[in-house]
Amino acid sequence: MGHEALRDGDTAHALECFAQLVKIDRSPATFSHFAYCLAKERREFQRAITLCHESVRSEPKNPQHYFHLGRIYLLADRKKDAIRAFQVGLRYGRSREIEVELRRLGSRRAPPLPFLGRENPVNKFLGIFLKRLRLR
Repeated sequence: MGHEALRDGDTAHALECFAQLVKIDRSPATFSHFAYCLAKERREFQRAITLCHESVRSEPKNPQHYFHLGRIYLLADRKKDAIRAFQVGLRYGRSREIEVELRRLGSRRAPPLPFLGRENPVNKFLGIFLKRLRLR
């Protein structure tokens, strides 16, 4: 029931289901799903990240755990960590879900002046200017 609720986007119901399931089934997959629901519904990011890391330690070659970890990082506004988690997950197996997330996030282009840092104001404004002129 938790998987169906999660698939339908009803994370509140999925959280209830996985909370009950965690008491019975202490598998890494259950913890991973529970962690994502916890982050989505209750905004308990640190606890969710810890639970997901435990799942990754138990089953390091399961891309599903990295998918959930990446989504938790996105909810916590940690985009770099999310992308890193997704990329590691893809190393261990093909995951359509991870590929969709990475495609949705997009990739950044190199800065207009590569010898300056990305955060340099000249690079920022030049990038914005070039984008408005549709040259980038």
